[in-house]
Amino acid sequence: MSAAPDTLPEDAAALKALLIAERAELLAAKASAQTAQAEMTSARATIDRLRLIIKALQRHQFGRRSERLDPDQLQLGLEELEQTVASAEASAAAAKVAPRPRAPRSRERNLGALPAHLPRVEQVIEIEAKTCPCCSGALHVIGEDVAERLDVVPAQFRVLVTRRPKYACRACEGAVVQAPAPGRIVEAGLPTEALLAQVIVSKYADHLPLYRQAQIYARQGVALDRSTLADWVGRTAWWLKPLHERLLALLKTSTKLFADETRAPVLDPGRGRTKTGQLWAYARDDRPWGGGDPPAVAYVYAPDRKAERPVSHLAGFAGILQVDGYSGYRRLAAGGKVELAFCWSHVRRNFHEISTDRRQPSRAPIANEALRRIQELYAVEAEIRGRCAEQRRHARQERSKPILDALKTWLEARLAEVSQKATIAEAIRYMLGRWPGLVRFLDDGRVEIDSNTVERSIRPLALTRKNALFAGSDGGAEHWACLASLIETCKLNAIDPLAYLTATLTRLAGGHSINRIGELLPWAYAAQQARTSVA
Repeated sequence: MSAAPDTLPEDAAALKALLIAERAELLAAKASAQTAQAEMTSARATIDRLRLIIKALQRHQFGRRSERLDPDQLQLGLEELEQTVASAEASAAAAKVAPRPRAPRSRERNLGALPAHLPRVEQVIEIEAKTCPCCSGALHVIGEDVAERLDVVPAQFRVLVTRRPKYACRACEGAVVQAPAPGRIVEAGLPTEALLAQVIVSKYADHLPLYRQAQIYARQGVALDRSTLADWVGRTAWWLKPLHERLLALLKTSTKLFADETRAPVLDPGRGRTKTGQLWAYARDDRPWGGGDPPAVAYVYAPDRKAERPVSHLAGFAGILQVDGYSGYRRLAAGGKVELAFCWSHVRRNFHEISTDRRQPSRAPIANEALRRIQELYAVEAEIRGRCAEQRRHARQERSKPILDALKTWLEARLAEVSQKATIAEAIRYMLGRWPGLVRFLDDGRVEIDSNTVERSIRPLALTRKNALFAGSDGGAEHWACLASLIETCKLNAIDPLAYLTATLTRLAGGHSINRIGELLPWAYAAQQARTSVA
C-alpha cells in the first residue's frame, strides 16, 4: 500500500525506496492492463470470427452461397415492372389517349423476325369490293403489309395405332406370316419414345417432378399415375446407362477436367428420413481457349463425400483437374499423374464475406484491397478469353504474374499484422495454403482462372433438388446422374435435349449395336443432323 502524503518519511533513503515501490506497482498495473486489453482484443476477434461463421452458415442454410445476385431473381422483378407498363399502355389505348413515347430500342429486341424454321400459316384479308370508289374501275395490287405474330398449338396427346396383319396360305394352311413388332423401350407399355423423352426432359431439364407432370396430363384427360411415370423413367435410364458410362470414359481421356460436388438428399426408408448423398460432376469445356473437344459433363452419384469417391470415379485420368478447396481431391494428386488447379472464385468469396460484414469494419480495408487485386486478374482473363492456349499463357506471364507476385508479398505482410484468430487471417491462410494450385493457370493456357464452368453445371441439379426435395433411393439418384448428364451435355452443345433423346431412344429400341454406342453421344447426333440437313 502506498504511504499517505502526511506520513511520507523524512529520510532520503526511505523516500527513495518508497518511490521505487510506487513505480513497481505502476508498472505492474500497466502490465496487467495490457494483458487484459490483449485478452479483450483476442476475445473480440474470436467473437467476430464466430459471428461470421454463423452468418456464413445462415447464408448456406437459408440463402445463396454466391456473392452475386441471382440474375433470375432480378428478371422476376423486371417482369413485374414490365407487366405494369404493358397494363398502363393497354389502358391508354382503350381510352384513346395519345400514345406514349416509344420505349428504348432494347425493349423491342424480341419483336424482330421470328425463327425461319417455324411453320407459317398465312391468312389474306381482302377488301370487300375490288372496284374503285371514285370511278368504279378495277383495282389492282400495288403492294401489301405483312405482319407476323407468334402463335401456339397447345401440347396434345395422340394415340399411335400399330396394325400388323397376319397372312396365311390358302393352299397349305401350314404357315402364318406376320411382320415383327417394332422394338420398344417399355416393353408392352403405353409410351412412345417421344413421350418418354418428354417426361425425362420435363423432370431433369425443366425441373417438374413426376407428380406435377401427372397433374398436367390429367387436365387433358390422360390418367397416368406418378408411379407409372417413375417406372418409365427407371426403364429409360437403364437403356441410357451405357451412354452415361461411355460419356464418363471419354471425359477421363481428356487432359483437363473440372470437378465439383453437391449434396443429393436421398430417402432412407429404414430410418424414416433422408440421408445426404453426393452428386459429383466432372466437366470439360475447351471453348475458352479454342480446343477441339466438345464440351460435356458427367454426373456420378455416391452415398458420401469421402475422398475415395473422386479417386474411383477418375481412375485412369491423367492431367489437370480444376477444383475448389475441398481437401479430398488431394488424394488424386498423390500419385503424380494429376495436377490440381484451384479456383480463384472461391478464395475471392472469402474476402467478399468479410468485406460485406458490418461487424468487422476494421477488416474491410484489407478485404477490399484483396478484392481489387483479384479483380485485376479477372480483367486480364476477360481480354484473352477465346484466344489460343499459347497466347493466353504469354499474356498471363506478362500481365498476371506481376500482379500475383505483388499480391502474395502483400498478403504475407498483412498476415503478420492481424490477429491469427481473425477471419481475415483465415482467408489469407486459405489462399496462401493453396498458392501453387491457384497460380497453375499462369503456366498453362488451357487452365481457367476459376471452376465456374462446373459450378454452372451444378446449378440445374440444385433446381431439380429444390423442386423434388429428394431422390427416392440410391438407384433413383443414379438415374438422376445418368439422365442429367445427357441433358446437360446437350445444353452445353446447343442441342435440343427433347429431340436428341427422342432420336436416341428410337435408335436404341430399334436395335442399335452396343459396339457403336459412341454414335449416340450428343455431339455425334448433332453432326449427323447437320449432314442430313445439308443433304
